[in-house]
Amino acid sequence: MPRRTRHHALFDRLRTPRKLPGFLKAASVCALIAGLLSPLAQTPAAAAASNDYCGGQCSDILPPGENGNATLAQILLNQAFGTQPSHAEDQLGPYANLATGYSTLTDAKINTFFNDASFGVASGQVASTESPAGRGDVTIVRDKAAGVPHITGTTRYGTEFGAGYAAAEDRLWLMDVFRHVGRGQLTSFAGGVASNQGLEQEFYRNAPYTEADLQAQIDNAVATNGARGQQALADANAYLDGINSYIDASDKGRYFPGEYVLTGHKDSITNAGTIDHFKITDLVALASVIGTLFGSGGGGEVNNAISLLAAQEQYGVTEGTKVWESFRERNDPEAVLTVHDGKSFPYGTKPASPQGEALPDTGSVTTEPLVYNATGTGADQSASAASAAATATALSSAKRGMSNALVVSGKYTASGHPIAVFGPQTGYFAPQLLMLQEIQGPGISARGASFAGLSMYVELGRGQDYSWSATTSGQDIIDSFAVELCQDDYHYLYHGTCTAMDKVEQTNSWKPTTADGTAAGSYTMRVWKTKYGPVEYRAAVGGKKVAYTTLRSSYMHEADSIIGFQMLNDPGYVNSPGTFQSAVQHINYTFNWFYADSSHTAYYNSGDNPVRATGVDPEFPVWGQAAYEWRNWDPTTNTADYTPAAQHPQSVDQDYYVSWNNKQALDYTTASWGDGSVHRGNLLDDRVKKLVAAGGVTRSSLVKAMADASLTDLRAEDVVPDLLKVINSSTVTDSTAAAAVGKIQTWLAAGGKRTETSAGSKTYANSDAIRILDAWWPLLVKAEFQPGLGSGLYTALTANLPVDEAPWAAHGPTGSHAGSSFQYGWWSYVDKDIRSVLGQSVSGPLAEQYCGGGSLSSCRDILISTLKTAAGTSASTVYPGDSLCSAGDQWCADSIVQRTLGGIKHYNISWQNRPTFQQVVEYTSHR
Repeated sequence: MPRRTRHHALFDRLRTPRKLPGFLKAASVCALIAGLLSPLAQTPAAAAASNDYCGGQCSDILPPGENGNATLAQILLNQAFGTQPSHAEDQLGPYANLATGYSTLTDAKINTFFNDASFGVASGQVASTESPAGRGDVTIVRDKAAGVPHITGTTRYGTEFGAGYAAAEDRLWLMDVFRHVGRGQLTSFAGGVASNQGLEQEFYRNAPYTEADLQAQIDNAVATNGARGQQALADANAYLDGINSYIDASDKGRYFPGEYVLTGHKDSITNAGTIDHFKITDLVALASVIGTLFGSGGGGEVNNAISLLAAQEQYGVTEGTKVWESFRERNDPEAVLTVHDGKSFPYGTKPASPQGEALPDTGSVTTEPLVYNATGTGADQSASAASAAATATALSSAKRGMSNALVVSGKYTASGHPIAVFGPQTGYFAPQLLMLQEIQGPGISARGASFAGLSMYVELGRGQDYSWSATTSGQDIIDSFAVELCQDDYHYLYHGTCTAMDKVEQTNSWKPTTADGTAAGSYTMRVWKTKYGPVEYRAAVGGKKVAYTTLRSSYMHEADSIIGFQMLNDPGYVNSPGTFQSAVQHINYTFNWFYADSSHTAYYNSGDNPVRATGVDPEFPVWGQAAYEWRNWDPTTNTADYTPAAQHPQSVDQDYYVSWNNKQALDYTTASWGDGSVHRGNLLDDRVKKLVAAGGVTRSSLVKAMADASLTDLRAEDVVPDLLKVINSSTVTDSTAAAAVGKIQTWLAAGGKRTETSAGSKTYANSDAIRILDAWWPLLVKAEFQPGLGSGLYTALTANLPVDEAPWAAHGPTGSHAGSSFQYGWWSYVDKDIRSVLGQSVSGPLAEQYCGGGSLSSCRDILISTLKTAAGTSASTVYPGDSLCSAGDQWCADSIVQRTLGGIKHYNISWQNRPTFQQVVEYTSHR
């Protein structure tokens, strides 16, 4: 029988959690529940394990829990009493507890904080067994420990049908939400709260696909991939059949997700209303969201041009360009590298003689509007703020990649087998965007995590004798073209012919529901498309009116990567580092891929890197003319020549690999700024390097290294010590400054970590020092750099790279309380400048000295003055509070929240800067 699962809550990135209306109080909730709740009986049965070469040494974790569906009754119970559906929250505690438990970790204790990720389920651990839709060719077994579905099929169709059925059991509401996000239809489906408006606008601006566009991508992926393309289509259709079978069964049995009632799509009394079946184009819409969020490096060329022009205005063309390049750090010699054996992989480098640049006339740039004809709450102040934030995120090169990896060769481990601790930071949601599963069937043998609605294959996880994972890489696959306008603002010159832009629109409207009381409103999103991609800005270049467009190599190719994932799940294909690298070469999104088996490790950087015309600098917009187009670019299919596999950063059996969205290799330029001397990747590299030097690395010691880095304030470890050298270059006589220095030094001596005094105390050790640094950093950066740069250039550079990304600040795809921190900031600039002022050697220095104009005493005065101001800044000012936290609550401000995407809420946990889904693996043998 189909299990009754709990469902997800309404959105917190999608919208801030809001309590259900007052009339849903305890008494009425109990009355409602009485008629809605009736448990289903399930019979445990044994499940056989598949071939597993990990020897019980593979583990994983994915908070808050596997069960992401909730009936209306379960949602009401959660809202009224805080009760949780089974397996909705059981991975949250172990995940959170590592922050205080890692210091005494041993290999034997790893599964106190992780799940056993062995294949199969022991007979005594089987919680339930079902044959979805009564099929005889597939079985879904769920384990007692975490409720993970273990799908075993005797036919390929049955296997994929089971995967779809299990996905709907665990994530139906979430899948429905994100297929609407991918189509720009979220507000009409789930409510018009401002954050929902912002989310759909962010993605629609980047991927304004019509239904025909979505279908064309499927047709292309199938047509160009032979037998594997045909198999992928068959798998997708079987997967969809499984999803839709569950929809029908849950609708008939009335155990569908309760959010459908709360958002007005179903009636809780009559069961009137429908849950639309999924279709194959929904999968492409889902893929476009995930790819845009995590795998589309590039963009920001117009912002780069604006800051370059500001630098040239401040310093003159020659010196201004030199200053700009020093801040850009395209190929900083002090940057931490994933491939650190000295091999170079040139890409995105500065051409000797740039050609075709189309820099805007000063002050002429305006952002292309997206929203038109707004009414009601689609036109209020909150809507405008959400729209502005969405636009900034969509057009920035600072993609929040998140994710990290630590991989050590067997040469340096105690067992002689490689060890990996790796996983993606995909944010924290309830339910989580990812779901766990095991799939065993003809041509498929894998366990791990997949994005909900795309789980026909495991996307990050393990095979029979190998594991793989990914981090976002961010190399530049997006370019900006300036098209000269003709006739009017909606025609442009293409190869000398005045050509009409294509108008694509999506009109949404909403009204209040139980889940979202936002008053009625509506708007139309309108995108003007050219052959060079959607229009993002308007400007003038040399007095000529232009539109700046954005062209992404993965645009209209969101479905292509399915082949790579199919290969990763195929035990007949992947059996070595070489076959692993071959598989991920079929993934066109920008990711760093890592591999470990019992003898080898490997790394490969994926993505369709376009081959640019000679002389084109990818940092800046170029003219939309044939001479500056990607080599052999076809605008009809958006295909071009791409750099060959050998030119992508890659490696086999390096002593160790680390990645935290840092620079991949020498001469390989990423689109985002900040790959300099101080990067959060250093927190991993420093620790793993020490482990490797000592030898005898174990799973627990590598987990400890990850966990220790996850609690460390990057600024405290890698920048503040030099700031204190400047301050302590002579005796500090001011009592306020001296006291602040003493507190900070005590904190640094304790490791510079943001940790509780004891488990569950919700109070940081060295809390005052942490408050002082949080207040000090933005003050000292501005005081150090703005006088020399000038306010115009300083402001322009902060648009390229934000000054700070502390745990408590709102940043990234999920805003505040998101865990991931210290990806983007000015720590490298401060580090290089302060070391220069101290007279230390600096490789790749900034073009000028800024702190105190290069004078040690003047720099010291600036640091002491700003430190005194910071010391006097109250906690309530530094941490102003929000809907979850009261002003001044430092621990709460940092804490991680599972942002509600449905009706179930969870408690917040102490901060960790750590992957959301994470594996710990050490294979003992190989096929």
